[in-house]
Amino acid sequence: MTHPDIFKEFNYECLAEQIGSDHYKDMKVEPAYFISENKLLFAEGNVVKYVCRHQKKNKAEDIKKAIHYLKIILERDYPDDKED
Repeated sequence: MTHPDIFKEFNYECLAEQIGSDHYKDMKVEPAYFISENKLLFAEGNVVKYVCRHQKKNKAEDIKKAIHYLKIILERDYPDDKED
């Protein structure tokens, strides 16, 4: 969860709780806060989320999910930039 003193003027009270697990608990900035404050799109936000939590939650599976969302971003935003 995001530490309440780091961004006092932008803190969301709802980030004080995490439902289902505690894999974000020790992070200085919770991914949900970072994603929201930077107004990231869904796919970009998922990349941040999965990369941040992989060591404490689903290991390689979360990295594979992040790669999947990166592929979505490539296809969505750079359809003409095909790999050789």
